[in-house]
Amino acid sequence: MGNFKSKLARFMYGRYGTDELSNWLFVVYFILLIANLFIRSNIISLLIYAVIFIVIFRTFSRNIYKRQRENEKFMKLWKPVKSKGTLTIQRIKDIKTKRYRRCPHCKSVLRLPRKTGKHKVDCPRCHNEFEVRVLL
Repeated sequence: MGNFKSKLARFMYGRYGTDELSNWLFVVYFILLIANLFIRSNIISLLIYAVIFIVIFRTFSRNIYKRQRENEKFMKLWKPVKSKGTLTIQRIKDIKTKRYRRCPHCKSVLRLPRKTGKHKVDCPRCHNEFEVRVLL
């Protein structure tokens, strides 16, 4: 087993490997694969082959600079989507104990304890004081 690992390490030396874009494309591949089980479309099959070809090409590519640039462009698009999803998941987890409100001055999101009624809140970011009304 150690011999195989060393041969694989020598083969991959100087190649790009995997990154966030490759991982995301791999997830898209599985989604298309599952969709094709139900729909049975030649277009989806062609997309499946194209996506897996791109993943393999990116993994074994020796042009590391271009692959890094592609990943940076992808991450500029992906980070806002991921952070929005993470915030939504956190809100769902905290629904019994916390309420989220936006500061009217600096637009930052504040996590407040769940107390019904009107409350005065001091924003820790801009130190603006404003009223918050919690119904439930």
